[in-house]
Amino acid sequence: MFEGLYFEFPKLAFVLFIFLACEALCKMKLPSLYFPHTASFLQQSVSKSKLLLFLKWLGITMMIVALMSPVKDIELDVKPKMGRDIALVLDTSNSMSARGFDPDNVLATRFYAVQNIVNDFIKNRENDNLGIVVFGAFSFIASPLTYDHNILTRVVSQLYIGMAGKFTALYEALAQSVNLLKDSKAKTKIAILLTDGFNTSDSKISLQTAIDLAKKEGVKVYTIGIGSPREYNGAVLQKIADETGGKAYGAVSVSQLEAIYKQIDTLEKSEIKTDSYSHKSYYYYLPLFIAFIALLLYVFIRNKRGWK
Repeated sequence: MFEGLYFEFPKLAFVLFIFLACEALCKMKLPSLYFPHTASFLQQSVSKSKLLLFLKWLGITMMIVALMSPVKDIELDVKPKMGRDIALVLDTSNSMSARGFDPDNVLATRFYAVQNIVNDFIKNRENDNLGIVVFGAFSFIASPLTYDHNILTRVVSQLYIGMAGKFTALYEALAQSVNLLKDSKAKTKIAILLTDGFNTSDSKISLQTAIDLAKKEGVKVYTIGIGSPREYNGAVLQKIADETGGKAYGAVSVSQLEAIYKQIDTLEKSEIKTDSYSHKSYYYYLPLFIAFIALLLYVFIRNKRGWK
């Protein structure tokens, strides 16, 4: 609570020295002319009371602290942040059930490895607006663009092989990623398309049409083929990347795939312009309340002892 706390008017601390000087130099004159025993009585019941002395100085000190105005600045970010809009396009076709992609866990499927790596990528892109497109025999938007990365990681964790059919509608997936990003106001729109197969032969959309859609909406596409180079169409992935201003990659192991996502993360780093403002929280009321209670007790105890 007190981390980052400071005083708006720290120079008012000198007021405490005025009270100390007054305590030393301004002695109270007692009405001994008419009540000759009053001085002795008050000295015994008030002046020598350590409790009263403590309460008096606690009250004075806390009042001065309140005048110094303790305050804490809290920086608040206003969303949306001006990062990138990114569509994560994931292949969930049956071929993603192949094993051996991770040498340290040979029984794990390719898709399981992809899920873990993509979730790590999402967590690192905290200033970006991300969405998810899933494809197999058909494609669909699993999550619209959002800054809530907790939701995104939950969505990715709940995806499974075959949920969009067993084939690979690669061109439809590319068009769907453009559909996800088309209403974006971001200056930079990115699609990261991952697959381990060839496009379905009965595709309803041509490769060039999908590429033209991406170019029209200003979507830069990074393509990633995983598995053996014979298992996916590297030439098609290279064409998509070249014509949209992205880059094509290939990965035969989980370590290579991790390195690819890290490289994309590095390539797409930018200065983030975030609207933010500082909110000041004032805490003068806390020492003021302590001063009030201390001086109230001081007066009560002093008067009570004075009537004994």
